[in-house]
Amino acid sequence: MFYSFLLVFTIQISYMTLYSMRMIFMIRGLRYAAALISFGEIGVYLVGLNMVLNNLNNVWNLLAYCAGFASGILVGSKIEERLALGYVTVKVITPSPDDPDEQPDFHLPEELRKAGFGVTSWLGEGRDGKRLVMEILTKRTNQKKLLELINKWEPRAFVVSHEPSSFKGGFWVNQIRSRKDGAQ
Repeated sequence: MFYSFLLVFTIQISYMTLYSMRMIFMIRGLRYAAALISFGEIGVYLVGLNMVLNNLNNVWNLLAYCAGFASGILVGSKIEERLALGYVTVKVITPSPDDPDEQPDFHLPEELRKAGFGVTSWLGEGRDGKRLVMEILTKRTNQKKLLELINKWEPRAFVVSHEPSSFKGGFWVNQIRSRKDGAQ
Protein backbone atom coordinates (compact mmCIF):
# COMPACT_ATOMS: atom_id res chain seq x y z
CA MET A 1 0.00 0.00 0.00
CA PHE A 2 2.82 2.43 0.87
CA TYR A 3 4.53 1.62 -2.44
CA SER A 4 1.34 2.50 -4.31
CA PHE A 5 0.95 5.76 -2.35
CA LEU A 6 4.57 6.74 -3.03
CA LEU A 7 4.34 5.85 -6.71
CA VAL A 8 1.14 7.87 -7.28
CA PHE A 9 2.59 10.79 -5.30
CA THR A 10 5.83 10.76 -7.33
CA ILE A 11 3.99 10.47 -10.64
CA GLN A 12 1.72 13.36 -9.74
CA ILE A 13 4.66 15.57 -8.67
CA SER A 14 6.32 14.79 -12.00
CA TYR A 15 3.15 15.54 -13.94
CA MET A 16 2.49 18.88 -12.23
CA THR A 17 6.11 19.94 -12.50
CA LEU A 18 6.02 19.26 -16.24
CA TYR A 19 2.65 21.01 -16.50
CA SER A 20 3.99 24.10 -14.72
CA MET A 21 7.09 24.19 -16.90
CA ARG A 22 5.02 23.79 -20.07
CA MET A 23 2.78 26.69 -19.10
CA ILE A 24 5.77 28.89 -18.29
CA PHE A 25 7.44 28.05 -21.60
CA MET A 26 4.20 28.81 -23.46
CA ILE A 27 3.83 32.17 -21.74
CA ARG A 28 7.46 32.98 -22.59
CA GLY A 29 6.82 32.15 -26.26
CA LEU A 30 8.95 28.97 -26.26
CA ARG A 31 6.29 26.93 -28.06
CA TYR A 32 8.55 24.13 -29.33
CA ALA A 33 9.98 23.47 -25.88
CA ALA A 34 6.42 23.58 -24.50
CA ALA A 35 5.25 21.06 -27.10
CA LEU A 36 8.14 18.72 -26.28
CA ILE A 37 7.40 18.93 -22.56
CA SER A 38 3.69 18.29 -23.19
CA PHE A 39 4.53 14.96 -24.81
CA GLY A 40 6.12 13.68 -21.58
CA GLU A 41 3.55 15.46 -19.44
CA ILE A 42 0.54 13.69 -20.92
CA GLY A 43 2.24 10.29 -20.69
CA VAL A 44 2.97 10.77 -16.99
CA TYR A 45 -0.56 12.08 -16.43
CA LEU A 46 -2.20 9.04 -18.04
CA VAL A 47 -0.12 6.58 -16.00
CA GLY A 48 -0.99 8.34 -12.73
CA LEU A 49 -4.66 8.79 -13.55
CA ASN A 50 -4.91 5.15 -14.61
CA MET A 51 -3.49 4.00 -11.27
CA VAL A 52 -6.02 6.07 -9.34
CA LEU A 53 -9.05 5.21 -11.50
CA ASN A 54 -8.28 1.48 -11.36
CA ASN A 55 -8.26 1.66 -7.54
CA LEU A 56 -10.97 4.18 -6.64
CA ASN A 57 -11.62 2.36 -3.39
CA ASN A 58 -8.04 3.09 -2.24
CA VAL A 59 -8.29 6.39 -0.36
CA TRP A 60 -4.49 6.55 -0.02
CA ASN A 61 -4.06 6.72 -3.79
CA LEU A 62 -6.53 9.60 -3.94
CA LEU A 63 -4.68 11.43 -1.17
CA ALA A 64 -1.35 10.78 -2.89
CA TYR A 65 -2.79 12.13 -6.14
CA CYS A 66 -3.97 15.34 -4.44
CA ALA A 67 -0.78 15.81 -2.41
CA GLY A 68 1.38 15.17 -5.47
CA PHE A 69 -0.63 17.73 -7.44
CA ALA A 70 0.00 20.46 -4.84
CA SER A 71 3.65 19.48 -4.37
CA GLY A 72 4.23 19.46 -8.13
CA ILE A 73 3.05 23.04 -8.40
CA LEU A 74 5.56 24.04 -5.72
CA VAL A 75 8.38 22.11 -7.40
CA GLY A 76 7.54 23.57 -10.82
CA SER A 77 7.49 27.13 -9.51
CA LYS A 78 10.83 26.60 -7.73
CA ILE A 79 12.39 25.30 -10.94
CA GLU A 80 11.05 28.29 -12.87
CA GLU A 81 12.43 30.62 -10.21
CA ARG A 82 15.87 29.01 -10.62
CA LEU A 83 15.73 29.16 -14.42
CA ALA A 84 14.65 32.82 -14.27
CA LEU A 85 13.67 32.88 -17.94
CA GLY A 86 13.03 36.20 -19.62
CA TYR A 87 13.52 39.80 -18.68
CA VAL A 88 12.30 42.21 -16.05
CA THR A 89 11.83 45.97 -16.19
CA VAL A 90 12.71 47.72 -12.95
CA LYS A 91 11.54 51.27 -12.29
CA VAL A 92 13.51 53.07 -9.59
CA ILE A 93 12.49 56.41 -8.10
CA THR A 94 14.98 58.23 -5.85
CA PRO A 95 15.39 61.70 -4.42
CA SER A 96 16.56 64.03 -7.19
CA PRO A 97 20.31 64.67 -7.49
CA ASP A 98 19.33 68.35 -8.01
CA ASP A 99 17.66 68.56 -4.59
CA PRO A 100 20.33 69.81 -2.12
CA ASP A 101 18.34 68.57 0.91
CA GLU A 102 18.05 64.99 -0.30
CA GLN A 103 20.96 64.61 -2.71
CA PRO A 104 22.43 61.09 -2.87
CA ASP A 105 26.20 60.68 -2.38
CA PHE A 106 26.73 59.75 -6.07
CA HIS A 107 24.92 59.50 -9.34
CA LEU A 108 23.03 56.18 -9.24
CA PRO A 109 22.39 55.78 -13.00
CA GLU A 110 26.13 56.06 -13.71
CA GLU A 111 26.95 53.51 -11.01
CA LEU A 112 24.37 51.07 -12.39
CA ARG A 113 25.74 51.55 -15.92
CA LYS A 114 29.27 50.82 -14.64
CA ALA A 115 27.86 47.60 -13.18
CA GLY A 116 26.65 46.64 -16.68
CA PHE A 117 22.99 47.65 -16.58
CA GLY A 118 21.26 49.72 -19.26
CA VAL A 119 19.60 52.67 -17.53
CA THR A 120 17.25 55.30 -18.91
CA SER A 121 16.73 58.17 -16.47
CA TRP A 122 14.78 61.40 -16.27
CA LEU A 123 13.63 63.94 -13.71
CA GLY A 124 10.12 63.56 -12.39
CA GLU A 125 7.87 65.31 -9.94
CA GLY A 126 6.56 63.52 -6.86
CA ARG A 127 4.39 64.53 -3.94
CA ASP A 128 7.39 65.86 -2.05
CA GLY A 129 9.25 67.44 -4.98
CA LYS A 130 11.66 66.44 -7.70
CA ARG A 131 12.62 62.81 -8.12
CA LEU A 132 15.08 60.94 -10.30
CA VAL A 133 13.26 58.19 -12.23
CA MET A 134 15.16 55.30 -13.80
CA GLU A 135 14.01 52.43 -15.92
CA ILE A 136 16.24 49.37 -16.24
CA LEU A 137 15.66 46.32 -18.42
CA THR A 138 17.63 43.26 -17.31
CA LYS A 139 17.56 39.49 -17.49
CA ARG A 140 15.64 37.95 -14.60
CA THR A 141 18.84 36.16 -13.60
CA ASN A 142 20.37 39.59 -12.87
CA GLN A 143 17.39 41.04 -10.99
CA LYS A 144 18.62 40.05 -7.54
CA LYS A 145 22.04 41.64 -8.15
CA LEU A 146 20.38 44.81 -9.46
CA LEU A 147 18.11 45.12 -6.42
CA GLU A 148 21.05 44.54 -4.07
CA LEU A 149 23.03 47.32 -5.76
CA ILE A 150 20.10 49.74 -5.64
CA ASN A 151 19.53 48.98 -1.96
CA LYS A 152 23.25 49.34 -1.21
CA TRP A 153 23.69 52.63 -3.06
CA GLU A 154 20.29 54.23 -2.46
CA PRO A 155 18.25 52.51 0.30
CA ARG A 156 15.58 55.24 0.09
CA ALA A 157 14.68 54.24 -3.48
CA PHE A 158 11.16 53.22 -4.42
CA VAL A 159 11.42 50.17 -6.69
CA VAL A 160 8.76 48.51 -8.85
CA SER A 161 9.37 45.68 -11.30
CA HIS A 162 7.34 43.92 -13.96
CA GLU A 163 7.92 41.52 -16.83
CA PRO A 164 7.68 43.09 -20.28
CA SER A 165 5.82 41.07 -22.89
CA SER A 166 8.08 42.35 -25.68
CA PHE A 167 10.70 44.96 -26.44
CA LYS A 168 12.45 46.35 -29.51
CA GLY A 169 15.48 48.57 -30.10
CA GLY A 170 17.75 50.27 -27.61
CA PHE A 171 20.54 48.97 -25.40
CA TRP A 172 19.46 45.32 -25.40
CA VAL A 173 18.97 44.89 -29.13
CA ASN A 174 22.37 46.49 -29.85
CA GLN A 175 24.07 44.32 -27.22
CA ILE A 176 22.47 41.11 -28.53
CA ARG A 177 23.30 42.07 -32.13
CA SER A 178 27.01 42.67 -31.26
CA ARG A 179 27.22 39.28 -29.52
CA LYS A 180 25.82 37.54 -32.63
CA ASP A 181 28.21 39.45 -34.93
CA GLY A 182 31.20 38.57 -32.72
CA ALA A 183 30.23 34.89 -32.60
CA GLN A 184 30.25 34.46 -36.40
